[in-house]
Amino acid sequence: MVKTNDIGFALRIDGSYRSPAAQGMSLTGSRQTKEGGRVVDAAFFVDDATGVQVERRTIRYDGTNLAEQRLIVRNEGTRAARIEAIDTIALELPVRDYETMHYTSGWGMEFENVLRTLPPHGQPFRLETRKGRSSADVHPWVALFDRASGLIVTASVMWSGNWALTLAPKGDGAMLLTGGLNDWEFWKELAPGESMESPGVVVASADTGDLNDVSIQYARVGREYWYPRNELSASLPAEWNHWWSYEDKAINEEVFLANVEKAAAMGIDVCTLDAGWFGPTDPDTHWYDYRGDWDLVNTIRFPNGLRVLSDACHERGMKFGLWCEIEALGRHAELARSRPDFVALRDGEPLGYVCFANPAAAEWAFETLDRIITEHNCDWIKLDYNLDPGAGCNRTDHGHGGGDGLFEHIAAYYRLLERVRAKHPRVLLESCSSGGLRIDLGLMRQTHATFLSDPDWPEHDLQLFWGATTMLAPNACLHWGYCDWLGEHRYQKFDPRDPALTREKLDYYTHISMLGGFGFSQKLPDLPDWVAERFAYHIQTYRDVVADFVRSADVYRLTDQPKRFARGERWAAFQYAMPGGEEHLLFAFRLHGPQGRKSRSFDLRALDASARYAVSPLDGGEPAIRTGAEMMEEGLTFALREEESALVRIRKEAVEG
Repeated sequence: MVKTNDIGFALRIDGSYRSPAAQGMSLTGSRQTKEGGRVVDAAFFVDDATGVQVERRTIRYDGTNLAEQRLIVRNEGTRAARIEAIDTIALELPVRDYETMHYTSGWGMEFENVLRTLPPHGQPFRLETRKGRSSADVHPWVALFDRASGLIVTASVMWSGNWALTLAPKGDGAMLLTGGLNDWEFWKELAPGESMESPGVVVASADTGDLNDVSIQYARVGREYWYPRNELSASLPAEWNHWWSYEDKAINEEVFLANVEKAAAMGIDVCTLDAGWFGPTDPDTHWYDYRGDWDLVNTIRFPNGLRVLSDACHERGMKFGLWCEIEALGRHAELARSRPDFVALRDGEPLGYVCFANPAAAEWAFETLDRIITEHNCDWIKLDYNLDPGAGCNRTDHGHGGGDGLFEHIAAYYRLLERVRAKHPRVLLESCSSGGLRIDLGLMRQTHATFLSDPDWPEHDLQLFWGATTMLAPNACLHWGYCDWLGEHRYQKFDPRDPALTREKLDYYTHISMLGGFGFSQKLPDLPDWVAERFAYHIQTYRDVVADFVRSADVYRLTDQPKRFARGERWAAFQYAMPGGEEHLLFAFRLHGPQGRKSRSFDLRALDASARYAVSPLDGGEPAIRTGAEMMEEGLTFALREEESALVRIRKEAVEG
């Protein structure tokens, strides 16, 4: 494994690179503190030429080979210093023929894995985004595999804006992995006495050749130290969201309340009103144009306001959720005219968002969310972000300079979410960005769940979940198995009223959405009785059995990544192993596609080879008794038709005597 006791870093200050490895930057001191299950090492450096001081803070977590590093940069010199680049990490690696894996992304195309082999003396390999959203082009994560030795090294930038990761020959028989803030169009002027904090970067490794062994480290640390948690998020509620079935064209008070009645009967826990509730009282307004006018409720659609919807949910024992794109600014929003000082501009042109680097705008955002939550008695806020800000705002009357507008906006957004959680600790915050275009560990430190993608169809969902769980725990991932869309979608063709729909296929769709956070976007009152009853059965199964595994278990991906459009692996299996190894849960899926095998065996992990286990299908069937050795060496075999699934609980038998 890679040693993380001395991860380097680099800055470019006033046009020159500075690092501890170069002359002119001196170590001035260090300290170590123990905080529960983590060790924090702080080392202090000073750049002799500029007087810039750097505190390198490295956090290591017990029981893992995962380290998190960030830099605090202070100008203790006598003149301004221009910070033009920050590599939070600069990690030396042995020279090998590394195979890299990363994920490209786009709307409805998240987590498309890309494998390539890097010759040890080739050109630098660089991943980056310049769209201003962390996963709009590429997800902020990379893995390096040395197949000969089994070494795996991963890195992930904990940032929601532009970032970069680079692997390059170092010139002295080593390779250098660097990562942090993207230096494209970025600079920050630090006046004497001013400071800034870099985005964090995570490095994790294993020497087993199994990516699961790295992913489990991310998930364990995330659950214990990174992700916010409250009673509602910990309960993993089953959610209904109105959007795909009604959008803003067909949603209104009557429709929402009818769905609330049906949701309560089915056992759903949360009903969320998505976009379409705000803006002028006009039946033809489009939600995208009026983002920012959160003080207006469209009373044509909701004549009695939103509190009547919230009250209806609470009276039936459910929670109420509400969508809000607090950062965005629609082209017809009154806010842009009443508060032009809030508008993010680049070279004088509006970018479509409110620049939170302006303290007045950040305060408006907090007061707005505080009012929305209080006035409508919300339990869940879905925070969306449907734009690419690129390099961000460069106006200089917002409290930021010409080169750090996006950086300061994101830092202010994180502070806003911290304030909201402190004021409303019971409220669950969901992160969404045109689906999954802002999935990163920086935002996951501020929100309870992240939405993986707007579209949802089975092979797409399985590809997403496989990819997302390389850096996220399943309880942080929210997605749905197959929605009933109002409009046309090329691949999303689910019709719960189709007389040819079978129970097995419905179970397949629903089991997929049970892998993480669980939800539906269906026209609930229009469901056939048998479909509604089957959904209710799955909701109860999720609550009684599955949620505990999603909340606490390690996840092992037992196949290669399944792919959209009938590509790649046509089976998928995920094993959830509870701490201590006493209980396991196995999901198995056969995807559609002519190349799919009719049966498949899966070798299980993390079992006691000498123990006996009861293997029980959750949807019926007699339990079998198998030893741990049999299931790890010979596997469990499933024979399924295309688009069928199996859900199996595996429990260790008590030793007699």
